[in-house]
Amino acid sequence: MNGKYIFEIGGRGQVQKQIPALNIAEVVKDNLETPLGKTLPLWMFGWLY
Repeated sequence: MNGKYIFEIGGRGQVQKQIPALNIAEVVKDNLETPLGKTLPLWMFGWLY
């Protein structure tokens, strides 16, 4: 998709069921300490700016 990423942003219970067929999609969760698979912690977006 031309270097684009899709992020599904949600709380602790957010899952990837809305975006299962997209290989470029990541789930972003609040209250998560470290990245796990295709799930990223929300705090990382503040540090990557």
